[in-house]
Amino acid sequence: MDDRRGERIGWTFGWTGGFLWVAALAVVVLAQDRLTEAAVGLVLLADALVLIALLAPWRRPDTLYWKLMLPLYVTLFASAAWAIWIFGGAWRRDLSGWNLFLIVPILLPFGTIGRRRWRDRDIR
Repeated sequence: MDDRRGERIGWTFGWTGGFLWVAALAVVVLAQDRLTEAAVGLVLLADALVLIALLAPWRRPDTLYWKLMLPLYVTLFASAAWAIWIFGGAWRRDLSGWNLFLIVPILLPFGTIGRRRWRDRDIR
């Protein structure tokens, strides 16, 4: 029995859950016959799912977590930019520079587990 099953489930379903909103929004946009916007969203979702599988820490046990998470974060932020685009752009949504502070909690894993590796079994 794998004693790290919970960590595997956390990585896989945590990241997948983080991108479910992209799937839902892409379906809504597709129902509105906005094929280009829907296609971009589905490509972002497919990219995320492939990265989740390929960058799983148990596949690369000697790689620091921040290096594994970085491509997923890039895809997450690209998905956020896509959502802003399909809703008419930042200039139509009353977005300001202060909204960037909402990103800080999202980036906390870089500081909490970013320097760990899969092979580092101890909890710091």
